[in-house]
Formats: sequence, structure tokens, C-alpha cells
Amino acid sequence: MNQDNGGIIGKINTPTTTVASGVWTLQDQFEAQSSSTWPLAFPQTTIANSCRFNNDSSDYLIRTPSGASNRDAWTLSLWIKRCNLGTYQSIYGIYADANNQENFGFDDSDRFFWQLYQSGSAVGQLTSNRVFRDTSAWYHIVAVYDSENSTAGNRMRLYINSVEETSFATDTNPSSGLDSLWNSTTAHSIGRINTTNYIDMYLAEFIHVDGQALTPTSFGATNPVTNIWEPIAYTGTYGTNGFKLNFADSSNLGDDTSGNGNDFTVNNLTSVDQSTDTCSNNFATMNSLYKLSNVTFSEGNLQHTNAGNWQPGLSTIGVSSGKWYFESKFTAVTGGANNAFIGISLDTEADGLTLVGNSANSYGYENTGQKKNNSSSASYGDSWTVGDIVSCYVDLDNGAIYFGKNGTVQASGDPTSGSTKTNAAYTFTTGGTYLLGVSDYYGTQQVNYGSPPFSISSGNADANGFGNFEYAVPSGYFALNTKNLSEFG
Repeated sequence: MNQDNGGIIGKINTPTTTVASGVWTLQDQFEAQSSSTWPLAFPQTTIANSCRFNNDSSDYLIRTPSGASNRDAWTLSLWIKRCNLGTYQSIYGIYADANNQENFGFDDSDRFFWQLYQSGSAVGQLTSNRVFRDTSAWYHIVAVYDSENSTAGNRMRLYINSVEETSFATDTNPSSGLDSLWNSTTAHSIGRINTTNYIDMYLAEFIHVDGQALTPTSFGATNPVTNIWEPIAYTGTYGTNGFKLNFADSSNLGDDTSGNGNDFTVNNLTSVDQSTDTCSNNFATMNSLYKLSNVTFSEGNLQHTNAGNWQPGLSTIGVSSGKWYFESKFTAVTGGANNAFIGISLDTEADGLTLVGNSANSYGYENTGQKKNNSSSASYGDSWTVGDIVSCYVDLDNGAIYFGKNGTVQASGDPTSGSTKTNAAYTFTTGGTYLLGVSDYYGTQQVNYGSPPFSISSGNADANGFGNFEYAVPSGYFALNTKNLSEFG
């Protein structure tokens, strides 16, 4: 979900005060909202949690309905954020046997597919021409099954961010009145089909409405201020086998909050897999576009594992101003001599071959205790090893970077010193957009931009209440997410 941080056009729901240009800056909006002169009618709701599925861990949810319900009409609404690309991934799967199954997700070309097989034949099948490869964005997906619709092309309908997919590489319509496997008494899995095609993505607000063929407007709306498709609260009924998974209970990520009690059994997911990365506040992860073949991203693109050769993992969100804080936990040495870095790189110098600290506008802290810029190392602080958590404090307002180990800023640095830049690891002239992340050689690091992939024992948020960090976020520093970016970035 991309955001434009420029002016806001006040064409709908115009505030009681006016701006001569007709263009509202973010500051104008904030002031109007604080004075209650910006009365948005938009029925916005906040999705607070998601669930992080990791295909390497074979994560999934499963439920077998006790009785069949409406197999002719139903609607699914869910929000997803992709991680691993180029593999078959089944968002949901119903598998009676090899000849009778229903499968819904992405193929190995990153096209969306929806397949219904009965008696060995594809009786309903959609495969999009479009590909979906943006790992920085949240997608809203609505799937509608309505087999009794008089128009054959309207019996299986797929919407992405409110826009109906109409161009398909494969388009097979079910016959009139054909029962789907959804809402049958066969086991329904979320995150796989049978024992294959596990997903690698975030899921948020997964809603099933039994017995109704709805449109995306039941679940979302275009925000008149930002012109972005956003969630609204679903206020309708759910039907017999309907459910709502909001992933709010970290101890029971399969909890149905619709009131129906149609809970799913959790498999291989733990409380750490609950995330605050959602379409309502999109957190940075590591960007698959800056990854080469020897590196594996997992745990929601927050774990960086290198099987050889130097390669970085850099953030999906870039910043050109503001103060930003993130952490990395060194979790394993996977073979050979290990070296690891945490730091930043200018986006124009960031590619799959350029390591943190190896270019003119890249600054890093190595596990040897040295700092590095433009391939030149110098003595700096303590060394760090498996189990340590290192911190990076990025001050782009003043052109300074600091590093910490297990909560202690190295070299007596003071990230809050502002323009004095007291004992900064590096000072530099700002300009351009910086990416935040790590580099590694034969090792594994887990990066925490505010939605951690590892257990947090203390819990520290930034001043806006965002993020969950092991160590305190200094005054003026913020987690890397879209809400903070729109306000401070």
C-alpha cells in the first residue's frame, strides 16, 4: 500500500476552514483534525493485527465444518502482504482427494489462481494474466462464488483492491448451480492445500460470509483524503459456517471473532507470528528485489540467511528525513567464517551486490566491533555474536548514525544530541533516500523494524505507540512504518 506524502486534495468532506489553493498539506489536515474541523465521513476501521505465515515452518490453520452449508454462494474477504515469490502458494485449500479439491492462491509465476476440481476435471478455474510481485504492499482480495448467477462469467469473481480481475490466462466458469467444496464437510485449510503449497505471507482480517455473494464495498472503501482503498468494518451477517479471523489473540491465532465460534486449529504458529504489520499500518520488511540467490528471506522477510558470499537485506521503505530506530538479532552461524553488519545504504547504491558499509553513502557496524564506510573499516565498539541484539539509530535530520549493542550505545554516542552529533559513529551530508538493513556472510540475522520476528522480553514502543522493541527507543526516533512515515518522513 503506497502512500503519497504530498498535498491532500480537500474535494470531499471539505473542512469548515478553507485553503486558498484547495490543496491540504499533512499539517493542514492534522490541525483540522485536532480542531474537529475535518469531519471525515469515511467509515474507516483499523486492522490492528495480522498473522505471519512462514512456508519453511509449514504454518497453517485447519477446520472441518461439522455440517455442510451453502455451497452455491459465499464470499471471502482478506488482506495479504506477500513475502516469498515465484512458488506455488495456497491461501486456502480443500482436499478430498487428488480428483476433488479446491485451491486458491498464487502460482510459480506470481499469478493469482482459483481452481475447483471435481471428478478429476477443472469445473471452475481462473488464472490471472496480471502478476503480483510487490512485497512492500498490502492487497485486499475478495473472492465471490455465486454458481446460480445467470451470467456464467459472474459465477467466480475475483477482486484485488476493489478492482475486478477480468483478464485471465485461464477462465473456466462453473455450470449453473454447481456446488463448490467450500462449505462442505471436507477439511478447510488456510495456508496450504493438503500437505503442500504452504504460504509465505502475512494475512489480516480473513472473513468468510456463508450464503451471500457480496462486493468489495462490504469490506472496504476509498478514503476520500488519500484516495487509497482501506478497510471498513463489516456489519453484515456471517451465515452458518462464516467466520472472522482477526488474529488479535496471540495465544489462539485461529480464534473466530464473528460470534459463530467457527475456530480453526493452529499448526506450527506461535505467539511470535502475531504481527502489527497490517494494511492500516504497513511496517518495513526486507525487500526481495535486493536479494540474490545465496540469500534466503523468511519469517515475513525479516530473517536474513546467507549460505555464502556477501549479500544485503534492505528495507522496503526508504527514508530521506526524520529519525529512525531498528534492531537486529544475530541468531546463527551457518558455516565458514561469519561476518555481519547492520546499517544503512543510499538507495542509488543499494543492489544485491553492495554490502552495508561498502559504498560512499553506506554506513555499517560489524560484528567484529568495527564500523565501516566506503569499504574502509575503523575501530568503534564492542564485538557481537549469536544471541546479541544490535541497534541502529538513524538521524537524517542532522546527518548522523549511531549503533548499540544489547541496549548500550557504542563509543558513548548520544542519538538525542541533535546537531551536536555527540560521538556519532559517522556524520554525513544528507540527501537522497536511505534503506535500512543488514549484510551477512554465512550467518542468520533477524531484523526488527517494529514488528519483531523474535520474542521480545521487555517491550518498548516509540513515542507514537508503534513498534515492539527489546530496547528503549530514544526520544525523537520512530519505528519504520507508513503511519510514522506520513507524519515524520
